[in-house]
Amino acid sequence: MASPSENSHEYDDEPELAGYEPHGGRPLRSPHLLRVMRVVVVLGLIGLVLPGILIGISTANNTAQRSCAVYTSYLAPEAVTFSARFELASPSGTGWNCYAVGFGGEETLLAAMGIIPGGARIPTSPGAPTSET
Repeated sequence: MASPSENSHEYDDEPELAGYEPHGGRPLRSPHLLRVMRVVVVLGLIGLVLPGILIGISTANNTAQRSCAVYTSYLAPEAVTFSARFELASPSGTGWNCYAVGFGGEETLLAAMGIIPGGARIPTSPGAPTSET
């Protein structure tokens, strides 16, 4: 019968590494290959995340434009046009704001639509609050 010192691989915790010889201090992958792998991973992450961000911004812009058109036709029918834009610092706070543009270029804030604009909420009667759905 063999002693444990003669057949140490039978008693190791990791028998699959029995007889393994390391590469002698040389890294497994070259620095150039590591750099290429990092670039590929970063480009892949950008390719996954960027389309979602662009679609979200496009959808918010489209919704803000349509809601602002409704607000302008209801609240300022005399306006020449309207402007819906995202503002970081405005009197109504951060988010999408709807402005009616008059004949002389004067802008009047009609509605603050928030960070994620939704459909226009028009009051049902002149003194009634807007419906929250």
